Amino acid sequence: MRVADSTEMTEITRAGVEFQEESGEEIKPCWSKPRPNVQESNGFVTFSLTIGPEYHISQITDAVVIARYLGATLVLPEIRGNELGKRRKFEDMYDVDKFMMSLDGVVKVIHSLPDEVTAKKPAVIRVPNRVTEEFITETIEPIFQRNNYLRLATIFSSVSLKQKESSNKDLDSTACLAMFSGLELKPEFSAVAKQMLDRLKEISKKSDGMVLAIDMQTELLEKKICKTSGGVQRKGCYYPQEVVNFLKKVGFSANTTIYLTETWWHKSLNTLKEAFPNTYTKDDIMPADKKGEFLKSGDSYLARALDLKICSQSDVFIPAIPGLFYGHVTGKRIASGLTHIIVPAPVISTSALASEFVSTYVSKKSHLAYSCYC
Repeated sequence: MRVADSTEMTEITRAGVEFQEESGEEIKPCWSKPRPNVQESNGFVTFSLTIGPEYHISQITDAVVIARYLGATLVLPEIRGNELGKRRKFEDMYDVDKFMMSLDGVVKVIHSLPDEVTAKKPAVIRVPNRVTEEFITETIEPIFQRNNYLRLATIFSSVSLKQKESSNKDLDSTACLAMFSGLELKPEFSAVAKQMLDRLKEISKKSDGMVLAIDMQTELLEKKICKTSGGVQRKGCYYPQEVVNFLKKVGFSANTTIYLTETWWHKSLNTLKEAFPNTYTKDDIMPADKKGEFLKSGDSYLARALDLKICSQSDVFIPAIPGLFYGHVTGKRIASGLTHIIVPAPVISTSALASEFVSTYVSKKSHLAYSCYC
């Protein structure tokens, strides 16, 4: 991969791929913690975490922003699984102490509703992802004034995490805090992700020293209709053989260590294994004593949460499928200064520029993380 002449190139990996060097400078928040909320809470905001960990981040952020604006108390959400009736407590998956501590003074958080409130019927509000101040003032606030017990349901009509214009610095800071500082896996779950990543890094030391994480799920790929979009003719998603072709053309060596966000091996992945023998799924690298809890329990949320953690900390991240997972992994990587994120695209020329492959979230600094970190 090459870059434009005006871009300084100082890092060439042993995999044979050139990257613009990451600055190495400490990334600092461009925002300060919102001022303490001294007013008495005048109501309650409830919601559930659904769909998957990448959606949980957005659902948490919207609920915190809304509760902050209304001066309401936020009730810890339950986590609803994909199967009907399958539920778990927030603290069964996430670090509840860290979450509540991060919001201390910003939004009051309680474990459960008071008995006198549970008997009432909440006002259910469908909230668009990345809720705006205008939506809160025009739609939510009037309802809250009539019924101060709300039940939020986030609607994901868009999964883009590009920056938006906003004039409310307090809400912007609240959103940054909730999205990047509040939600963390339980320490014992984070430890499993670290074990897996450490094993991948150990394997990579024997080859080219690089761990490449690819978000590729055959189940989703089989359901998606991949369409081209934009002037660079990028497709919506990429299949294993297409990813192999891309990796080879941009210079990744056969020794590259690859982590796939697949739980089990699928025959369609054989083409990847043939070209890059050091390709692994969760089943391949997870400690044997953890597989029952994470892989065989039927709980896809935990397995996906490990993917989110590993993809956020690998040397390079490649999204073979679009969506919120790609957006939130990119956000976490930007906040950590790990900006080696490349998006597959047809490579027609051997002198293609890296700007054709680097995520536009990074190359154009369009990701909302750039409004939170600088």
